[in-house]
Amino acid sequence: MTQTSVFDLNGRSALITGAGGLLGPQHAAALAALGARVWLADIDLKKAEQAAAQVRSEDIDADVQAISLDVCNAVNIRSVAEHVGVLDILINNAAIDAKVTSTPGVANGTRFEVLSLDQWQLELGVGLTGAMLCSQVFGSAMARKRRGVILNIASDLSVISPDQRIYRRQDISDEDEQPVKPVTYSVIKHGLVGLTKYLATYWARESIRVNALSPGGVFNAQGDDFVRKLAELIPLGRMARRDEYRAAVQFLCSDASSYMTGQNIVMDGGRSVL
Repeated sequence: MTQTSVFDLNGRSALITGAGGLLGPQHAAALAALGARVWLADIDLKKAEQAAAQVRSEDIDADVQAISLDVCNAVNIRSVAEHVGVLDILINNAAIDAKVTSTPGVANGTRFEVLSLDQWQLELGVGLTGAMLCSQVFGSAMARKRRGVILNIASDLSVISPDQRIYRRQDISDEDEQPVKPVTYSVIKHGLVGLTKYLATYWARESIRVNALSPGGVFNAQGDDFVRKLAELIPLGRMARRDEYRAAVQFLCSDASSYMTGQNIVMDGGRSVL
């Protein structure tokens, strides 16, 4: 097998959950560039269609299709699986991006002391249970075929804890009102790494490879103060560009990583090594 051919995904199909988010179109573009047929799945079909259009605007020949998918609904997942057929690649990317905000005079709902059970269950349902359900349905079909790749999108916060100092606001004096990154995010991302390791050994005999990719913070027009404080924690001195994870996705989803499974690849500009 030549060095070029190990990245070839012609004839292979992939599905990306939460594809209407920030990185979903980037993952899709990465796989489509190697020849894969990519299903961009999202609970919001309009967002999935916009993401597919974004990929096509970059590569008119990209074989991408939008589809509605609720990762919390096992019946819907099975219905989508019947429609798309047996996959070669599943990227569990769906998540609720908990916004770190604060309303003066109101105890911040993201803080651990007051985080509601409903919010906990909602975010874990999408980010962790959803990945389990999709892996169960799509991965089981891969196992019967004895070939496939599952890639779980985690975070640098799968290996480190949030540094809450970067979210602090100088105009808020009451500690109970200070915004924080909620506990759900860390639990979900750590849990995805655990799911990765479990499935990697569970389906190893069926030649299913399961890995995780843990991106660092991606620049998306955040406020200058936040960007400055986060950049100070990163040895490379900046946040990631949204397209900087494409090559890693191509490596992890292709035969170029044929002897890698159960691993968590952390790409965070060096933040987690400090």
